[in-house]
Amino acid sequence: MLPIRDENPTLHPPVVTYGLIAANIAIWILLQGMGNEPALSRSVCSFGLFPAELLGHVAPGTEVQVGPGQSCAIGGSPRLLSILTSMFTHGSWFHVLGNMWFLHVFGNNVEDVMGHFRFLVFYLLGGLAAALAQVFTGPDSTIPMIGASGAIGSVMGSYALLYPRVGIRTFVFLGFWAQMVVIPAVFMLGYWFVIQLASGALAPGEGGGVAFWAHVGGFLTGICLTPVFRNSRLLEAHRAMAAAR
Repeated sequence: MLPIRDENPTLHPPVVTYGLIAANIAIWILLQGMGNEPALSRSVCSFGLFPAELLGHVAPGTEVQVGPGQSCAIGGSPRLLSILTSMFTHGSWFHVLGNMWFLHVFGNNVEDVMGHFRFLVFYLLGGLAAALAQVFTGPDSTIPMIGASGAIGSVMGSYALLYPRVGIRTFVFLGFWAQMVVIPAVFMLGYWFVIQLASGALAPGEGGGVAFWAHVGGFLTGICLTPVFRNSRLLEAHRAMAAAR
Protein backbone atom coordinates (compact mmCIF):
# COMPACT_ATOMS: atom_id res chain seq x y z
CA MET A 1 0.00 0.00 0.00
CA LEU A 2 1.27 3.44 -0.97
CA PRO A 3 -0.29 6.47 0.76
CA ILE A 4 -0.93 9.27 -1.73
CA ARG A 5 -2.40 11.95 0.53
CA ASP A 6 -4.55 12.35 3.60
CA GLU A 7 -7.89 14.08 3.99
CA ASN A 8 -6.58 16.26 6.79
CA PRO A 9 -6.15 20.05 6.48
CA THR A 10 -3.39 22.02 8.19
CA LEU A 11 -3.47 25.24 10.18
CA HIS A 12 0.10 26.34 9.51
CA PRO A 13 2.78 25.77 6.87
CA PRO A 14 4.83 22.69 7.92
CA VAL A 15 8.17 24.47 7.74
CA VAL A 16 10.07 21.89 9.81
CA THR A 17 8.71 18.99 7.76
CA TYR A 18 9.75 20.74 4.55
CA GLY A 19 13.09 21.64 6.11
CA LEU A 20 13.78 18.01 7.05
CA ILE A 21 12.86 16.87 3.56
CA ALA A 22 15.15 19.50 2.04
CA ALA A 23 18.02 18.58 4.38
CA ASN A 24 17.79 14.88 3.59
CA ILE A 25 17.68 15.45 -0.16
CA ALA A 26 20.53 17.99 -0.01
CA ILE A 27 22.70 15.52 1.92
CA TRP A 28 21.85 12.78 -0.57
CA ILE A 29 22.90 14.99 -3.48
CA LEU A 30 25.84 16.91 -2.02
CA LEU A 31 27.44 14.44 0.40
CA GLN A 32 26.33 11.08 -0.94
CA GLY A 33 26.85 11.80 -4.61
CA MET A 34 23.26 10.77 -5.45
CA GLY A 35 24.25 7.16 -4.84
CA ASN A 36 27.37 7.14 -7.00
CA GLU A 37 30.59 5.55 -5.82
CA PRO A 38 32.85 6.20 -4.03
CA ALA A 39 30.82 9.04 -2.45
CA LEU A 40 28.04 6.72 -1.30
CA SER A 41 30.35 4.26 0.47
CA ARG A 42 32.40 7.03 2.03
CA SER A 43 29.26 8.66 3.42
CA VAL A 44 28.08 5.36 4.91
CA CYS A 45 31.47 4.86 6.57
CA SER A 46 31.55 8.42 7.91
CA PHE A 47 27.92 8.92 8.93
CA GLY A 48 26.35 5.46 9.27
CA LEU A 49 25.65 3.79 12.60
CA PHE A 50 27.40 0.46 13.21
CA PRO A 51 25.78 -1.21 16.27
CA ALA A 52 28.83 -3.34 17.15
CA GLU A 53 31.09 -0.30 17.00
CA LEU A 54 28.74 1.83 19.10
CA LEU A 55 28.70 -0.81 21.85
CA GLY A 56 32.38 -1.68 21.58
CA HIS A 57 31.65 -5.24 20.41
CA VAL A 58 34.10 -5.25 17.53
CA ALA A 59 37.89 -5.15 17.40
CA PRO A 60 39.50 -1.88 16.28
CA GLY A 61 40.33 -1.87 12.59
CA THR A 62 37.68 -4.40 11.59
CA GLU A 63 37.02 -4.10 7.86
CA VAL A 64 33.38 -3.93 6.80
CA GLN A 65 32.29 -4.05 3.17
CA VAL A 66 29.82 -1.26 2.41
CA GLY A 67 29.70 -1.41 -1.37
CA PRO A 68 31.16 -3.15 -4.43
CA GLY A 69 34.89 -3.11 -3.75
CA GLN A 70 34.35 -0.53 -0.99
CA SER A 71 35.03 -1.11 2.70
CA CYS A 72 35.76 0.87 5.83
CA ALA A 73 37.49 0.18 9.12
CA ILE A 74 35.38 0.36 12.26
CA GLY A 75 35.91 -0.48 15.90
CA GLY A 76 37.66 2.59 17.22
CA SER A 77 36.11 4.75 19.92
CA PRO A 78 32.28 4.74 19.70
CA ARG A 79 30.96 7.48 17.40
CA LEU A 80 27.95 8.63 19.39
CA LEU A 81 27.14 11.33 16.84
CA SER A 82 26.46 8.60 14.28
CA ILE A 83 23.09 8.06 15.99
CA LEU A 84 22.13 11.48 14.65
CA THR A 85 24.01 11.53 11.35
CA SER A 86 22.66 8.13 10.32
CA MET A 87 19.13 9.64 10.29
CA PHE A 88 20.09 11.91 7.40
CA THR A 89 21.88 9.44 5.11
CA HIS A 90 20.35 6.93 2.72
CA GLY A 91 21.34 4.05 0.48
CA SER A 92 19.50 4.65 -2.79
CA TRP A 93 17.13 6.96 -4.64
CA PHE A 94 14.23 4.66 -3.72
CA HIS A 95 15.28 4.77 -0.06
CA VAL A 96 15.48 8.55 0.26
CA LEU A 97 12.45 9.38 -1.90
CA GLY A 98 10.29 6.73 -0.22
CA ASN A 99 11.16 8.02 3.24
CA MET A 100 10.62 11.65 2.26
CA TRP A 101 7.25 10.83 0.69
CA PHE A 102 5.98 9.26 3.92
CA LEU A 103 7.28 12.26 5.89
CA HIS A 104 5.50 14.59 3.45
CA VAL A 105 2.18 12.74 3.83
CA PHE A 106 2.17 12.39 7.62
CA GLY A 107 4.55 15.00 9.01
CA ASN A 108 2.57 18.17 8.31
CA ASN A 109 -0.39 17.36 10.56
CA VAL A 110 1.76 16.11 13.43
CA GLU A 111 3.83 19.29 13.23
CA ASP A 112 0.57 21.26 13.14
CA VAL A 113 -0.46 20.13 16.64
CA MET A 114 2.99 20.18 18.22
CA GLY A 115 4.35 23.44 16.91
CA HIS A 116 7.56 23.75 14.91
CA PHE A 117 10.20 23.45 17.64
CA ARG A 118 8.44 20.70 19.58
CA PHE A 119 8.01 18.71 16.39
CA LEU A 120 11.70 18.95 15.55
CA VAL A 121 12.67 17.71 19.03
CA PHE A 122 10.04 14.95 18.78
CA TYR A 123 11.39 13.84 15.39
CA LEU A 124 14.99 13.66 16.59
CA LEU A 125 14.06 11.81 19.79
CA GLY A 126 12.01 9.36 17.76
CA GLY A 127 14.98 8.72 15.48
CA LEU A 128 17.26 8.29 18.50
CA ALA A 129 14.93 5.75 20.13
CA ALA A 130 14.49 3.91 16.83
CA ALA A 131 18.25 3.64 16.36
CA LEU A 132 18.75 2.32 19.89
CA ALA A 133 15.97 -0.25 19.38
CA GLN A 134 17.84 -1.60 16.37
CA VAL A 135 21.21 -1.49 18.17
CA PHE A 136 20.01 -3.46 21.18
CA THR A 137 18.23 -6.10 19.09
CA GLY A 138 21.43 -6.64 17.10
CA PRO A 139 24.31 -5.55 19.33
CA ASP A 140 26.96 -7.47 17.36
CA SER A 141 25.83 -6.30 13.94
CA THR A 142 28.38 -4.69 11.62
CA ILE A 143 25.72 -3.81 9.05
CA PRO A 144 25.58 0.00 8.87
CA MET A 145 22.29 1.56 9.83
CA ILE A 146 21.26 4.53 7.70
CA GLY A 147 18.01 6.25 6.84
CA ALA A 148 15.26 8.40 8.30
CA SER A 149 12.67 5.62 8.51
CA GLY A 150 12.96 5.17 12.28
CA ALA A 151 12.29 8.86 12.91
CA ILE A 152 9.50 8.84 10.33
CA GLY A 153 8.09 5.76 12.06
CA SER A 154 7.66 7.89 15.18
CA VAL A 155 5.74 10.45 13.10
CA MET A 156 3.50 7.68 11.78
CA GLY A 157 2.86 6.37 15.29
CA SER A 158 1.92 9.86 16.40
CA TYR A 159 -0.40 10.31 13.43
CA ALA A 160 -2.16 7.01 14.15
CA LEU A 161 -2.78 8.15 17.74
CA LEU A 162 -3.88 11.70 16.87
CA TYR A 163 -5.97 11.02 13.75
CA PRO A 164 -7.07 7.38 13.76
CA ARG A 165 -10.23 7.99 11.69
CA VAL A 166 -8.79 10.35 9.08
CA GLY A 167 -9.00 8.93 5.57
CA ILE A 168 -5.76 8.19 3.73
CA ARG A 169 -6.02 8.00 -0.05
CA THR A 170 -3.98 4.88 -0.69
CA PHE A 171 -2.88 3.10 -3.83
CA VAL A 172 -3.36 -0.62 -3.20
CA PHE A 173 -1.84 -3.14 -5.58
CA LEU A 174 -2.19 -6.92 -5.31
CA GLY A 175 -0.65 -8.73 -8.25
CA PHE A 176 -2.57 -7.63 -11.35
CA TRP A 177 -5.19 -5.73 -9.32
CA ALA A 178 -4.66 -2.08 -8.42
CA GLN A 179 -7.09 0.41 -6.92
CA MET A 180 -7.14 3.82 -5.22
CA VAL A 181 -9.04 3.50 -1.94
CA VAL A 182 -9.58 5.60 1.17
CA ILE A 183 -8.45 3.79 4.32
CA PRO A 184 -8.71 5.09 7.92
CA ALA A 185 -5.27 6.05 9.18
CA VAL A 186 -5.37 3.59 12.09
CA PHE A 187 -5.79 0.66 9.68
CA MET A 188 -3.28 1.83 7.09
CA LEU A 189 -0.60 2.65 9.67
CA GLY A 190 -1.53 -0.31 11.84
CA TYR A 191 -1.01 -2.60 8.86
CA TRP A 192 2.42 -1.03 8.27
CA PHE A 193 3.36 -1.56 11.93
CA VAL A 194 2.26 -5.20 11.95
CA ILE A 195 4.32 -5.86 8.80
CA GLN A 196 7.41 -4.34 10.45
CA LEU A 197 6.85 -6.32 13.65
CA ALA A 198 6.33 -9.60 11.82
CA SER A 199 9.30 -8.98 9.54
CA GLY A 200 11.56 -8.22 12.49
CA ALA A 201 10.46 -11.40 14.26
CA LEU A 202 10.61 -13.67 11.22
CA ALA A 203 13.43 -12.25 9.09
CA PRO A 204 16.51 -14.48 9.14
CA GLY A 205 19.82 -13.24 10.49
CA GLU A 206 19.99 -9.46 10.58
CA GLY A 207 16.76 -8.78 8.73
CA GLY A 208 18.25 -8.78 5.26
CA GLY A 209 19.75 -5.37 5.87
CA VAL A 210 16.41 -3.72 6.73
CA ALA A 211 16.15 -2.12 10.18
CA PHE A 212 12.72 -3.52 11.06
CA TRP A 213 13.22 -3.06 14.81
CA ALA A 214 14.08 0.59 14.26
CA HIS A 215 10.72 0.98 12.51
CA VAL A 216 8.94 -0.76 15.38
CA GLY A 217 10.82 1.23 18.02
CA GLY A 218 10.18 4.50 16.25
CA PHE A 219 6.45 3.84 15.88
CA LEU A 220 6.01 2.92 19.55
CA THR A 221 8.12 5.89 20.64
CA GLY A 222 5.91 8.20 18.61
CA ILE A 223 2.82 6.91 20.37
CA CYS A 224 4.44 7.29 23.80
CA LEU A 225 5.84 10.78 23.21
CA THR A 226 2.81 12.33 21.53
CA PRO A 227 0.88 13.10 24.77
CA VAL A 228 3.98 14.97 25.99
CA PHE A 229 4.68 16.93 22.81
CA ARG A 230 1.23 17.74 21.47
CA ASN A 231 -0.14 21.22 22.14
CA SER A 232 -3.70 20.88 23.37
CA ARG A 233 -4.68 24.33 22.10
CA LEU A 234 -3.36 23.61 18.61
CA LEU A 235 -4.99 20.18 18.59
CA GLU A 236 -8.41 21.60 19.46
CA ALA A 237 -8.04 24.32 16.83
CA HIS A 238 -7.04 21.75 14.25
CA ARG A 239 -9.97 19.47 15.04
CA ALA A 240 -12.40 22.41 14.95
CA MET A 241 -11.11 23.39 11.50
CA ALA A 242 -11.39 19.82 10.23
CA ALA A 243 -14.95 19.51 11.58
CA ALA A 244 -15.99 22.76 9.87
CA ARG A 245 -14.98 21.53 6.42
